[in-house]
Amino acid sequence: MNGRKRSLAGFTSEHFGWSVRDRVATITLDRPQRKNPLTFASYAELRDLFGDLRFAADVRAVVIAGAGGNFCSGGDVHEIIGPLTRMAAPELLEFTRMTGSLVKAMRACPQPVVAALDGVCAGAGAMLALASDLRVGTARTNVAFLFVRVGLAGADMGACALLPRVVGQGRASELLFTGRALAGEEAYAWGFLNRLVAPGDLEETAGGMARELARGPSFAHAMTKTMLQQAWAMGLEEEIEAEAQAQALCMQTRDFQRAYQAFSEKRTPEFEGD
Repeated sequence: MNGRKRSLAGFTSEHFGWSVRDRVATITLDRPQRKNPLTFASYAELRDLFGDLRFAADVRAVVIAGAGGNFCSGGDVHEIIGPLTRMAAPELLEFTRMTGSLVKAMRACPQPVVAALDGVCAGAGAMLALASDLRVGTARTNVAFLFVRVGLAGADMGACALLPRVVGQGRASELLFTGRALAGEEAYAWGFLNRLVAPGDLEETAGGMARELARGPSFAHAMTKTMLQQAWAMGLEEEIEAEAQAQALCMQTRDFQRAYQAFSEKRTPEFEGD
């Protein structure tokens, strides 16, 4: 895809569900009989889709969810884990870089991403959740960064960078060293989940959050996401200057003018993203 804005409403996926409604795109991992594991192909397609979302004119927020009462069980044992044990080092590095590129694409896409988490959320599935901007879960959600359980480091797909910033260094260390599951109520108490809801309310809550974000100033939301990302590598002085420049850009938008006009007329602003 080139740099011109275009519609993704007509996008079709070979490996997961996709829909766009009310400027909210919903990605549904849809292999419920296996708890929605990822394959080499679905990793790559998700990476490419999140890259394309940078240019999507009709998508202002994204929900990622799983079918059948589970989010994602990670990499498919038979279609990924088995083949990996037979690969040489260059092929393995190509794979690990590709999975990391998915996380980078999620963090770089301008739209806020809301993860709807139920049941199993493990391995690469836990990383998809972690790479999202907001997470909604249930009491039966079980989040596990279980790489250590298969003889691998907890350092996978950016876990060592992202997880401490969400739950703190000590808690992240515990989860990555042990691979133990973080149940829904504990995940909410630790700050991994933004909301804890009943399973029957998960879809509506996550979708409602995304729709609310989609009604907001999309240019400003993208700037907020960018600043949150860049702040990790900046000192306070550099971040304050970067935010000053970012806010000055936002003050030049029509959405800023619309908000002032709506406030003056005592009504709710309608943002257009320009």
